[in-house]
Amino acid sequence: MQVQPLETSIATFEDVLVIVGGGAVDAELLRELYASGARLVAADGGADQIVAAGLKPEIIIGDFDSLLDPLKWLGKTRLMQISEQETTDFEKALYSTRAPVTVALGMTGKRFDHTLAALDAVTRYAHKRKIILVDEYDIAVALTEAFSFKVAFGERVSIHPLAPVTFWRSEGLKYPLDAVTLAPGVRTGTSNEATEGPFIVVPEEGIHAPYLLIIERGHLMALIEALKAG
Repeated sequence: MQVQPLETSIATFEDVLVIVGGGAVDAELLRELYASGARLVAADGGADQIVAAGLKPEIIIGDFDSLLDPLKWLGKTRLMQISEQETTDFEKALYSTRAPVTVALGMTGKRFDHTLAALDAVTRYAHKRKIILVDEYDIAVALTEAFSFKVAFGERVSIHPLAPVTFWRSEGLKYPLDAVTLAPGVRTGTSNEATEGPFIVVPEEGIHAPYLLIIERGHLMALIEALKAG
């Protein structure tokens, strides 16, 4: 069954964009994000997750192989059916949209291969987009430059490299990242801790290697504001 796309151009949003997939989605959090002004886009079967939360996606993007009933959406929302099979529905949603900050729900959990695919997509788009992955407990924001944020004293702050990345310095962390190189399969910065004041991590300039900053999910709204502020 083919559903002709009603929109094939890039969809640009001025507000926070939430891309919803078919993994683990907290319906209450999704409603909170929507109430705060975020716009909702479904990556294929994520449309059914949005409906389960009592909401409606502005666009459904994907190959529609996991959408329960694609035909029911005709005339109700914008459909962007993309048949290529080189990328996941999440990545299709990424390259078909633009937004100042993107929050990804339902891209982790349920299937481990989907989680790994989401991390691959984030790695490719970290230099173009401000992307936050959300799971049941944590949030992970993909970064390529220096970043500062504040959490409580002793709270976990994990830095995970998506590619080899050298940090020139850090502040506010129990285990400093001064002249430290992290790389997948070699060394990671899991389970560091915040000390006094905001922490800052400063990677080598000009390289723009992607890394994940992983903190507790309760900081999501504050992190969104920090990313919007640049």
